[in-house]
Amino acid sequence: MAFESLTERLSKAFRNITGKGKLTEKNMEDMLKEVRLALLEADVNYKIVKQFLEQVRTKALGQDVYSSLNPGQMVVKIVRDELVALLGEKEAKIQYKEHGLTVIMMAGLQGTGKTTSCGKIARLAKNREHRKPLMIAADVIRPAAVEQLQTLGKTIGVEVFDMGVDHPALTVVKEGMRYARANDFDTVFIDTAGRLHIDEALMKELEDIKAEVKPDEILLTVDAMTGQDIVQVAKSFHDSLNVTGLVVTKMDGDARGGGVLSVRTLTQVPVKFVGQGEKVDEMDYFYPERMAERILGMGDILTLVEQAQEKMDIESTQKTAERMMAGTFTLDDMLIQYEQVSKMGPLGNMMKMIPGLNQYAGQIDEDKAGNEMKRQKAIIQSMTKEEREDPSILRASRKNRIAKGSGTTVQEVNKLINSYEKMKQMFKQIGLMQKSGRMPNMASMQKAQKKAQQMNMRYPMGGKRRW
Repeated sequence: MAFESLTERLSKAFRNITGKGKLTEKNMEDMLKEVRLALLEADVNYKIVKQFLEQVRTKALGQDVYSSLNPGQMVVKIVRDELVALLGEKEAKIQYKEHGLTVIMMAGLQGTGKTTSCGKIARLAKNREHRKPLMIAADVIRPAAVEQLQTLGKTIGVEVFDMGVDHPALTVVKEGMRYARANDFDTVFIDTAGRLHIDEALMKELEDIKAEVKPDEILLTVDAMTGQDIVQVAKSFHDSLNVTGLVVTKMDGDARGGGVLSVRTLTQVPVKFVGQGEKVDEMDYFYPERMAERILGMGDILTLVEQAQEKMDIESTQKTAERMMAGTFTLDDMLIQYEQVSKMGPLGNMMKMIPGLNQYAGQIDEDKAGNEMKRQKAIIQSMTKEEREDPSILRASRKNRIAKGSGTTVQEVNKLINSYEKMKQMFKQIGLMQKSGRMPNMASMQKAQKKAQQMNMRYPMGGKRRW
């Protein structure tokens, strides 16, 4: 994942000062040196690094950090605030029109994920913004792009207008716009052609389309893997088209992420969307504050909750939770829980968003964890309904049948049943404690959680509180 190395280096730099009772100029400069190396290794533009450190140093002096009660934590907060400023301070979302068509033009070089991003953002517009989008397949240079957009459209339930590849892109766009107006669409996404490099023919075609449709947004797709080239590509497109926002793709790869930290300041073009994977639901709005806190290892609970609300069956999960507390938890419920967790994606990615657990995310063997979950699901699915309801009836012959049916061993079947029994007993005890009043109610738990989040903001990176 992007920023992993940066997060580790920054965490190390902050640990060296958050545990100290007093901040001196020497350990402050040592910390800033570590931050400088971390940012440069992450491929952040050296001018941005120099300016960033100067801002941190100036603010630290201006806020009397050296003589404060918790100097280490104050430095972390200053760095966090400067990262937010670097990334854009506030999220820059698409401003959809209340009446009439909102036209969004997608641009980018070949290989950056432009066509896929077009479909993913159209899905967000449909599902989260409750728009009625139409996608226009205007990339007539690459024949596969039209077919790709059609496939994406079917997957996300969004109509695609195309005329094949035998007509000029401008003609396709004109006809697509007429079709959109005639059929009451309120949002249009235009997937334009890309090139392997920036050339006059590409820019002329894009400028002609822009002049024809006068788009409300021009979104440029850039590849996080290209590092500082993001800045040069964004500048070139912005000079010709006046780009309104960036879509950064492949943030789930091993990109160092420095280009994303540099591009907002150097081009004044905000990042609006971030792609975290190849699936259609792995695209999200870009939130500078959340990204800054994830880079600093503070987690990102809000994004995790939003993903859960979108991907998980909340009603089914709630019913399962109620049965857990009532002590009527079955293996069917356990299977539902496994399936819900699978929808959320890799376990390591979820752990990165949880304060306190993010530092262990890199220790997760995703393949091993995924295979283990698949085996456990296969074991449950190989049982009869009666066996799932009451595993106590399982004897040697039944366990042998289940093991053969699931491609596992009797030992693995026994291990699953033991885990289930322990989990059932634990939740039954929690339910009894709640009924007897020995466990805090939901309101008090939410209040405690809110206080814990505030404390995490004040004392991040495992810093100790001084009384």
